[in-house]
Amino acid sequence: MRSAADRTIGRGPFALGCLAAVAVLASCSAGPDDKRTAATAEPARACADLTHAAMVRIAGGSFAMGADPRYPEEGPPRRVTVRPFWIDAHELTNAEFAAFVKATGYRTLAERQPPVTPATPPDMRVPGSAVFATPDEHDPRWWRWAVGAQWRHPSGPRESITGRDREPVVQIAYADAEAYAHWAGKRLPTEAEWEYAALGGKTALPEPVDEHGVPQANYYQGVFPIRDLGLDGFRGRAPVGCFKPNGYGLYDMIGNVWEWTSASGPNGQMAVIKGGSYLCASNYCARYRPAARQFEDRGLGTDHIGVRFVHDAGGLARP
Repeated sequence: MRSAADRTIGRGPFALGCLAAVAVLASCSAGPDDKRTAATAEPARACADLTHAAMVRIAGGSFAMGADPRYPEEGPPRRVTVRPFWIDAHELTNAEFAAFVKATGYRTLAERQPPVTPATPPDMRVPGSAVFATPDEHDPRWWRWAVGAQWRHPSGPRESITGRDREPVVQIAYADAEAYAHWAGKRLPTEAEWEYAALGGKTALPEPVDEHGVPQANYYQGVFPIRDLGLDGFRGRAPVGCFKPNGYGLYDMIGNVWEWTSASGPNGQMAVIKGGSYLCASNYCARYRPAARQFEDRGLGTDHIGVRFVHDAGGLARP
């Protein structure tokens, strides 16, 4: 059973009713009052320019899915076979999503009028989304509804993605991801495809640090949720390509932002997200591992969930 800290809020009546009762959402960003730039604790990393990065072909094969489970929902390990497929080398970026919006006029769920019930709080009766905030003596909540939060303003109107084209797009719900996939001639990965790709040809991955203990992925160093030390070079989302790719040449499969998959979670209202995010810490939500998985309400975007897409090996369409 998931703890209260692992529950998330959505746009459906049940989820809205839960929010009215507890007003809490948490799992593994910085909130409306935090600076959402790549604040560095070390000299700035040299990030690869992946603007024109091609999709990567994965040959497919068999592997132990859910190996070394640390949470009940991850196991038991089972042998799974995936067919060859193509996968994006990096997470979908702000620039790529902006091109989609410009071409189609698409409006994300966070930009639309949300459904309401009699119990819906006033601020959730207008467009917005869920945003992480560091708890303090004035407000102990980790997750709060931020009016005006959407992909252009991930933590609310005071934050802009201007100048941050290469960061992963966030605040996109499952339907938003599917809409982009349809336009681009791609699809969401199955959970098995995603996990197989994340392993990079290995049977298991160690803790994402090098031989000197330096973090090799964008996750939370410090005691969550009080303070992120930023030892990986970031205290928020990092541009894609700032960390070494895995054995298949894929960037940020671990950390940075969670990624949607096509796998369903409980009751059909949830989908499986993979990879962990910059909010995953060793003392909480240590899900920066290929086998790790979490359930997320399909109708909700947050400021730490993004996506990457796949294409069947038989052909590769372009928008």
